[in-house]
Amino acid sequence: MASDIEFNTPVIVAIANQKGGVGKTTTAINLAAALALRGKRTLLIDLDPQANSTMSFLDMSLVARSVYDAIAEPAVGIRDVMQQSPLENLVIAPSRIALAKLEAKLVGEMDAHFRLKDRLDLVADRYEFVVIDTPPALGLITVNALVAATHLLIPVQSSYFALEGTDDLLETVEKIRSRPNPNLKLLGAVITLHDKRTTLSRDAQKAITDVFGARVFKTTISKSIRLEESPAHKESIFTFAPQSTGAYEYYRLCEEVIERV
Repeated sequence: MASDIEFNTPVIVAIANQKGGVGKTTTAINLAAALALRGKRTLLIDLDPQANSTMSFLDMSLVARSVYDAIAEPAVGIRDVMQQSPLENLVIAPSRIALAKLEAKLVGEMDAHFRLKDRLDLVADRYEFVVIDTPPALGLITVNALVAATHLLIPVQSSYFALEGTDDLLETVEKIRSRPNPNLKLLGAVITLHDKRTTLSRDAQKAITDVFGARVFKTTISKSIRLEESPAHKESIFTFAPQSTGAYEYYRLCEEVIERV
């Protein structure tokens, strides 16, 4: 599983947006895969109870313990739940539906916001990059991701309601910066599900750029059947459809992420 090679402090990228259906999991899966294919030792942490990132790489019947156990149970470490993915440099900290019980389990706990960070601190030096997929909510699970992260990447769907809820997310980020994680940086916003042929998508792209300015990634992720199909085959876009537009775009996004950090 995890090697004994040690790296310096890793780049920990939380991928978050409280709005559902914006390509969070697709971005988590394919950014992590692209980093691994670039030879970067990468850990993908699935913090979404729907476990779609986990299903994209692992057989769920073989996932006995999950991130829930690592965060909720003092005797279980995150290393105890990790599994090697089919990609050489990519390790998965998997999710299960039990993760939905985490907020209730941690209510009233003094260290509730720091559980993931504390667990991650024990293994993070073995990885160059950690990618965290989060649920579509601004609850305790997402807060744990933001407290543990060094950087935040926000996928924003190219649609009429693209920026709905963004104010709440950015307000939460400021609260995290003011107390538990002052070093959290906004890595950028990536426009997803984009169709450059439509006026709506072009208008949405302008609106997103007006809000995020230079923080918008140059790479936009196009709407793609191949990107939708690949998780069902337990593959990233790079092995499922390596010649596709989606593979090209996520590889370019990976390059931009490496440049920005």
